[in-house]
Amino acid sequence: MPETNKTHVRYLILLMLLLVTTISFADRAAISIAGASLQNDLGIDAVTLGYIFSAFGWSYVLAQIPSGWLLDRFGSKHIYAAGIFIWSVFTLLQSFVGLMPVAWAVTSLFLLRFMSGLAGAPAFPGNACIVAEWFPTSERGTASAIFSSGQYFATALFAPLMGWMVYSLGWEYVFVSIGLLGMVLSGIWMKTIYSPKEHPRISAAELRYIEQNGGLVNRKPSRKGDGPKWHHIKQLLTNRMLLGVYLGQYCTNTITYFFLTWFPVYLVQERGMTILKAGLIASLPAICGLVGGVLGGVTSDHLLRKGYSLTLARKLPIVCGLLLSSTMVLCNYVSAEWLVVGIMTLAFFGKGLCSLGWAVVSDTSPRQIAGLSGGLFNTFANLASITTPIVIGYIIHATGSFQWALVYVSANALIAILSYLLIVGPIKRVELRACDDRVGTPVLPQT
Repeated sequence: MPETNKTHVRYLILLMLLLVTTISFADRAAISIAGASLQNDLGIDAVTLGYIFSAFGWSYVLAQIPSGWLLDRFGSKHIYAAGIFIWSVFTLLQSFVGLMPVAWAVTSLFLLRFMSGLAGAPAFPGNACIVAEWFPTSERGTASAIFSSGQYFATALFAPLMGWMVYSLGWEYVFVSIGLLGMVLSGIWMKTIYSPKEHPRISAAELRYIEQNGGLVNRKPSRKGDGPKWHHIKQLLTNRMLLGVYLGQYCTNTITYFFLTWFPVYLVQERGMTILKAGLIASLPAICGLVGGVLGGVTSDHLLRKGYSLTLARKLPIVCGLLLSSTMVLCNYVSAEWLVVGIMTLAFFGKGLCSLGWAVVSDTSPRQIAGLSGGLFNTFANLASITTPIVIGYIIHATGSFQWALVYVSANALIAILSYLLIVGPIKRVELRACDDRVGTPVLPQT
């Protein structure tokens, strides 16, 4: 490796994380764009649609801790690539459920969404591990915000395209296109992703820069018997700072999953738009979410470089963004379409601004169990992928409108603010305590 020319291979790695995250969220959003047409074709009510929306979340949550263990045990490259390919296959298979009798179609769609969530579980813990390895502390906020912005980029890019597909070709083509795209991307991933010390194109200067400024370049897959233990989970779950972060991210993800599941249906059923128009409109808030996500990360890292504490640098964009997200409740008091779009755009911008949860994970995870820590964080965060679509489905079924659904989502934004301000406290890396594995109790240092 050349000693003098500093490469920027980490930006190529970040580009791959952005692309994979974009496809992952396009897969999650596909069911929402197709939702109104599915509801009509299958003759299902809002509650049933809510459960179908939640299917991805059930398995995604259940698989977070096992996937985190797999990432720590075998490394991000192969586990992540397998996940991309398998979830893409299950997405492709969803295009065939319309050929079945209605009862079988609903059950099959739920099961296929369930299996997609299972395969997709390593995605975000894997992202966090890779960012922790490849990026110095002062760049992690921007890097995490950029890959997290894939959720907005997915909607901005694919919502109009998928809306056109549903309107012109049929909802089946949405699942075909996303499934095939993901399968191709899994092959590109295998050719692109390496650990910092193994990448064939990285220079010694870039490797030193990453290592000397906080990048975990020496993190390696654990050997058999040396991986995460149950007492590690107990230590994470008894840490007040992490519990506050978990609660905050659960509430933040409630906003995410409203936009990923019910938002297009809201535009069609509550605001009377066509599915084609809803797809186009949904892209506008997503673009602002993308801008907000990058701005939040850049602002956070800028504050760090100016000498402000890690706590202030991470919390300030999060709290400001959540305040903006809570304004979506104002849609209940306006009727003009342009005002509704404007308010939702502001709320989505705020959601982007506060998307620093994974930067906080990279900042706080114990070095030995970054994958497990990310998996546990994502378990709590994605409980919202189960509760949000189901709760909103029941609210709509009971009230006949989205008004209380918007109140519910906005209230979660306020709870997240309280969690970061009152529970989290100073943000710092957690150090694991030594523990006797035979009894699961801490080993006290000898004097």
